[in-house]
Amino acid sequence: MAPIDPHSYTDSSNPLTNHISLSLYFNFSSSTINGSSLLTLSSPHTGPLLLDTRSLTITSVLDSKTLIPIPFELSPVIDPIKGQTLTVTLSNQSSVLVSFVTSPCSSALQWLSPPQTFNKSLPFVYTQCQAIHARSIFPCQDTPAARICYSARLNVPRELSAVMAAKHVERRSPVAGEAGVACDEALWCAEGRVVEEFVMEQPIPPYLFAFAVGELGFREVGPRTRIYAENVVSVLDVAAREFAGTEEMIRQGEKLFGAYEWERFDLLVLPPSFPYGGMENPRMTFLTPTVIKGDASGAQVVAHELAHSWTGNLISNKTNEDFWLNEGFTTYAERRIVEVCQGEERAALNIGIGWKGLIEAIEKFKDNLEFTKLKNKQEGVDPDDIYSEVPYEKGFQFLWRIERQIGRPAFDEFLKKYISTFKFQSIDTETFLNFLKASIPGIEKEVDLVLWTEGTGLPSDAYETESIVYTKLVSLAKEFKVGRMPREDEVADWQGQEWELYLENVPRSVEASQVAALDARYRLAESKDYEVKVAFLQLALSSGCRDYYSEVEKTLKEVGRMKYLRPLYTTLVQGVEKEESKILAKRVFAEARECYHPIAQGVVESILSKHI
Repeated sequence: MAPIDPHSYTDSSNPLTNHISLSLYFNFSSSTINGSSLLTLSSPHTGPLLLDTRSLTITSVLDSKTLIPIPFELSPVIDPIKGQTLTVTLSNQSSVLVSFVTSPCSSALQWLSPPQTFNKSLPFVYTQCQAIHARSIFPCQDTPAARICYSARLNVPRELSAVMAAKHVERRSPVAGEAGVACDEALWCAEGRVVEEFVMEQPIPPYLFAFAVGELGFREVGPRTRIYAENVVSVLDVAAREFAGTEEMIRQGEKLFGAYEWERFDLLVLPPSFPYGGMENPRMTFLTPTVIKGDASGAQVVAHELAHSWTGNLISNKTNEDFWLNEGFTTYAERRIVEVCQGEERAALNIGIGWKGLIEAIEKFKDNLEFTKLKNKQEGVDPDDIYSEVPYEKGFQFLWRIERQIGRPAFDEFLKKYISTFKFQSIDTETFLNFLKASIPGIEKEVDLVLWTEGTGLPSDAYETESIVYTKLVSLAKEFKVGRMPREDEVADWQGQEWELYLENVPRSVEASQVAALDARYRLAESKDYEVKVAFLQLALSSGCRDYYSEVEKTLKEVGRMKYLRPLYTTLVQGVEKEESKILAKRVFAEARECYHPIAQGVVESILSKHI
């Protein structure tokens, strides 16, 4: 017996789950879900079956055919990363029915009270299961190695609607007898309840399980795409304009990577507390509202999540130790889509911003270089604690290096072959490298594959980017140190990405007065583009400029995206002579904490505990 994943109790001697049938009753008054989960295994099993859980109350475990109780034990010891083992003792059985109740502090769920929503009238709940949080919604083998199909019945208040990263079957009244062991029949069939049914017919990793329940509306923006959001006309309309080009991106993705296998590519714009820019849930990508910038540049985040439809969702990393297989490939694929849809210069700027982020990430891990490797060891490590640009940008650089070696036509041919060979599978780095060497004989003599995947830091044959615009922006940023502010004619055509790149390359050692003068001219602290605003606020904090504390506080209280929380909280508390800003960070977090998703709460707590 041995675990197959450092972040899961799933045992190598156990058959893997291949289908789950869920019945979920949503109780907004207690912020809990009463549920049942029918797990079907790939083969009959006799002996202990180990399942992952976190913060779940297990109310029964039954034989799915006879409803006779099956012996089970929930481990008394709670691992701070993996949660608790649910051990079920089977006797030549290939399925098991578990009933459970989630906790109000489920790490995958954020329950929003009506005042936390746009319309202020009805509650909202949504999921974020990556990397290892599906286990806090239902017991499962919570590893990407265990790909599952599923069906789900969501019982919700009639005034709300539900969406899932799955095919919608119907919305209907509850039917007597279908609650089963999920909850009391009287609750399931109560007045004012409806059932939304969904099915996912393609095998996915558990981290891609996703739903949202609230007062939702939508706009049609293409033959395969609807934009969903809270039912607010202004939010829906601006989102529809921002992502109007989605169908063209899908078509370009298909030209590059093969057929789109998921039928729909819908988008859900979530409340500002959503902790990521986007989450590539199949059929329905979840997005932060901060990607809506009014100039269609937010479509680059959509391009990234769309690219996951081939690399990450069709082919997934077997464990988080191979996370680069998801994100490095997807970053490469995103930039190919951006290059076709928005031009080579835009893609080059994207690469330049990524390069800067990679250099900073490697510096961040200078005391733990293991996490600068593409293939790394994560036993005893929370994946949320080591999330960084390394798997994205170093992974991209590795693939770009191979493309430069063999030429784009040959690499495109390889990419399509790779996707068609491994679709609907979860693989590791060794599998990829073996396939690469078999497909491109001699590649290991031309590119040091071991150095790229197992070496620390950045190999010498990594490549920044060549672009006239990129080079000029970086040069202008360096000149700011000696008092050269960009002229208005030089910035006239800049979008958010240009400003972001400029600000990130300005030396951190500039004077506070210089930062204030830059803002006086260009009003960067007031930017509607959070990439620009946060890059500027980070620069202001680094320069010791206290004038922007109120804007930092406001920003930390109005958004929950970790891309912004991490650098702002870190800059507030890291370094010497930071007592005033440390006090500010502690107070703001105490006041804003409940507005953050549980994953973001944990990340900020980790930052503060290291420096305060």
